[in-house]
Amino acid sequence: MMSEKLKQAREYEVTKEKNIKTEDRPCFHLTSRVGWMNDPNGFSYHDGNYHMFYQYHPYNAAWGPMHWGHAVSKDLLHWEYKPVVLAPDEKYDSFGCFSGNAITMQNGKHLLMYTSVMKEKMEDGTEKEYQQQAIAIGDGEEYVKHEANPVISSNQIPEGLSTVDFRDPKIWLGKDGVYRSLIGGRDADGCGNLLLYKSKDCVKWEFAKFLLKMITVSEKCGSVQISLN
Repeated sequence: MMSEKLKQAREYEVTKEKNIKTEDRPCFHLTSRVGWMNDPNGFSYHDGNYHMFYQYHPYNAAWGPMHWGHAVSKDLLHWEYKPVVLAPDEKYDSFGCFSGNAITMQNGKHLLMYTSVMKEKMEDGTEKEYQQQAIAIGDGEEYVKHEANPVISSNQIPEGLSTVDFRDPKIWLGKDGVYRSLIGGRDADGCGNLLLYKSKDCVKWEFAKFLLKMITVSEKCGSVQISLN
């Protein structure tokens, strides 16, 4: 069943886009249907169409609670707007559906993998943020968030890494039939990491290894040290 937040966003974009004249949009650039567009997400080819999803705040021309907008094209020049596909309507993504990726699964379904962000109030009154990975599966038109979300939770982040900077998954299917996802992370020293996870079904994931364990930058000489596994 469609959530009230998703329904509201879809109704709003249909109503609001009537105020935007065709000549007010660029000729060769995809713009958000209404409101704010941020990062492109889930660019993929599925079922005869190129799909472009994007970070989207339909209610204002400024950053806000992130949704996923959606447009499709046959030639990458002419785009057709589709209804917004993701809204921050679950506890685990209540602060936003952040950046992610899309892939056609072996069963023919279209899968979206995105960073779900939530904030939790602590006993001292402060808020703690969690960035985790969630999936939604669909047919190119409608997508349903999986009941097992978040499929990669903060409990699966290696010890010593931040729960706040764990985002932007890139998913692909290997020749061995195993799905892999590369996710950005940050350690206690503020150094970037690339974490590799693997799964046979896109639902049950396990940490495989650090693909890039750390990046350290020397302010004195401007050098970058990279440690690869």
